[in-house]
Amino acid sequence: MSETLADDYGLSKIAAAAEVPAPALDYRPRDPRAYRPAIGVIGCGGISAQHLNAYRHAGYHVAALCDRHEGRARARRDEFFPEARVSADYRELLARPEIEVVDVATHPADRVPVIEAAIDAGKHVLSQKPFALDLDVGARWVERAARAGVKLAVNQNGRWAPHFGYIREAIRAGLIGEVVTADFAVHWDHGWVVGTPFEEIEHLVLSDFAIHWFDLAACFFGGRAARRVYAAVGRAPGQRARPPMLARAVIEFDGGQAALGFNATVVHGQEDRTLVAGTAGTIASVGPSLSEQHVTLSTAEGYARPRLEGTWFREGFHGAMGELLCAIEEGREPSNGARENLRSLALVFAAIESARDGEPKELARG
Repeated sequence: MSETLADDYGLSKIAAAAEVPAPALDYRPRDPRAYRPAIGVIGCGGISAQHLNAYRHAGYHVAALCDRHEGRARARRDEFFPEARVSADYRELLARPEIEVVDVATHPADRVPVIEAAIDAGKHVLSQKPFALDLDVGARWVERAARAGVKLAVNQNGRWAPHFGYIREAIRAGLIGEVVTADFAVHWDHGWVVGTPFEEIEHLVLSDFAIHWFDLAACFFGGRAARRVYAAVGRAPGQRARPPMLARAVIEFDGGQAALGFNATVVHGQEDRTLVAGTAGTIASVGPSLSEQHVTLSTAEGYARPRLEGTWFREGFHGAMGELLCAIEEGREPSNGARENLRSLALVFAAIESARDGEPKELARG
């Protein structure tokens, strides 16, 4: 026997909506119209294979590879760009006049002299994330690049992952109205860090992984100011890695909130879920990995399920470099520019401080 009450406190599901065609949005990475500079990559460790695969797929010209362990640079050259020059000294790469753009993919602490030298050499720079370990240092680099007349961007590849790219463009097009909440839940296995230098990072999940989602939250809320951050971390039963593998954070924006949740110990039934709710609709994405996602856009017209192409790494790294190249060609600041990225870094650092002392952290206004 079933009973339907008129006063359901808004908890009953609304009648099923009709499926409508998905809006055609330009979520794919952009390439410059004609600008194809010689690119140098500094740092040929594990993630560099994904960078180089993306650049090869995009048809970019990687002319030089550098790593202090020269054998790693040779291996990357042989696999991806056989004609590229190889060196063990980044200063030698930066001295090459044909190199106009450099991708700095070293560990954060090692990037300090490299980024400064690249700017002083007049090269445009794409820095791996996190851009800087200190906001004041990052701000100095931004001003240094401005004085040198070069572009300085950050490799926040998550913005160009297909599902996040589509969400970004749906928000930009006003399809869900003004963003009110953004909820991210990531359940995956980060156990690969055991025995690597990453295991030495105190708040690994917040500072090295969740940085993508802090950046996405800032991106989805546009220019609206973040006011406060609260975060907590914890150890999961049986986890092998030294840093806490559980993390949560809440960000208060003007007129909205973002919630981020991470469990880095999930081996079976992994899932990545995003839901952005606005004043005129919602857009959600869910899947077993960052490269296997299904997006649903729901508005008054009905629901739409776009069919997306691409992957987290390939399109992500293509998009980050492509945006820098387009910005150089068009004489503007890249959307992933370092100055703008300092807003995302401020969220990360506030979350880490909050996790350390258990208190919410106010962010500077303005």
